[in-house]
Amino acid sequence: MHEVHHFSYGAVTPLIAYLAAVVGSACGLSAVSRSRVDASWKVRSAWLWLGATAIGGTGIWVMHFVAMLGFTVDGMPIYYDVPLTVASAAVAVVVVSIGLHLVMMARYQLGRLVAGGVIAGLGVAGMHYMGMAAMRMNGEMHYSPVSVVLAVTIAVVAATVALWLCVHARGGTMLTVSALVMGVAVAGMHYTGMWGISVTGQTGAPEAGVPMIDLLGALLLGAGGTVLLLVFIVVGSRTESERRRYESFRERVADERVADAS
Repeated sequence: MHEVHHFSYGAVTPLIAYLAAVVGSACGLSAVSRSRVDASWKVRSAWLWLGATAIGGTGIWVMHFVAMLGFTVDGMPIYYDVPLTVASAAVAVVVVSIGLHLVMMARYQLGRLVAGGVIAGLGVAGMHYMGMAAMRMNGEMHYSPVSVVLAVTIAVVAATVALWLCVHARGGTMLTVSALVMGVAVAGMHYTGMWGISVTGQTGAPEAGVPMIDLLGALLLGAGGTVLLLVFIVVGSRTESERRRYESFRERVADERVADAS
């Protein structure tokens, strides 16, 4: 049994990981809020996909891999399977998008909320363990059944709460608080799942995979570019309240024209 470290760089990795979760959640909630106003199915769906990219891609997947920078095992360098790592990111975005479409694209129902939360939560948990499966080391990882059950449960509950917030969160203050809460939930799921890991085997470097340091540049560039793009799109578009005021203004002008014409 080898000693496992989850915070090899102290508080740096968990703090940056939490920040990624909060920023991704905030951008995602802002994007989803805009989908409540547009009447076009395609436009609403596009906003939900953008929200899923922010929440699933940045808030969950980037958070996971930033946190993994602090995970080390004595005597065992950790490498990563690149295709499986990328696939886990796609899973995170897709399952969050499914949950958002179930809840946001039809009349709000508790059954849809629960179904969306279960699908998204199981998918997020699956992303977490796919990311773990992408790790290559000379030893073998073992998972505590208790930590797995707790992590999956937290993921489902957190996803359900996140979808509820996507429906009900209004205004900058509530969106900010919601993003902070979602960040705690995502980080809590991750570290709960990591808590029950133990590693056995011989020391030494694995024969396959890519060292994290080689992926770090691409990860930072890709994640940073995605976050900047998301922020640019969200900040550059009208907020939900602005859109509602604009639609109300258009309707009032149209009514006045009809009244003048008659």
